[in-house]
Amino acid sequence: MSVLSLKTFWRNDDGSALIEFGLLLPTLILFLGLSVEGGRTFWSYQTTITGVRDAARYLSRVVDRDICETGGSVAEWNSRLTDIVRNTQSGESLFPQAVSINAVTGTLTCHAGGYRRGPAPVTTVTASLSIGVPFAGLFSLTGLQVKTVQTTVTDSTRILGL
Repeated sequence: MSVLSLKTFWRNDDGSALIEFGLLLPTLILFLGLSVEGGRTFWSYQTTITGVRDAARYLSRVVDRDICETGGSVAEWNSRLTDIVRNTQSGESLFPQAVSINAVTGTLTCHAGGYRRGPAPVTTVTASLSIGVPFAGLFSLTGLQVKTVQTTVTDSTRILGL
């Protein structure tokens, strides 16, 4: 009688779907985490690009167009540029907690040439960005070591002035 019940037990596959699901669940969770992190990283990078572009446009409008002749600098605008890249118009942060803007700097280059008003002033805004990974603990369960992503975003524009 025990031989008959042992054969019946081995042929019974009532719980096999549950076992297969349990074996695949960690892989599915890993792929979900990778998708979420990839999307969040891409969104943060695109948001930074938009902020740097807006900061460069702002700087091109507020700086005098004869800055190359007067010998001025755009370094005094760096705190305002950081606010433009980092915050919305209402002052709220654009980025999740794991994303940080390390530095935003504006630089001035005077391009000499046969222009009507002398050298052409061009400003460049550069933002340094760190993107952390909130799900790093999830990836460490599978043996992956995830590091913080460091990147730089730059945009240039000609100064149109007041």
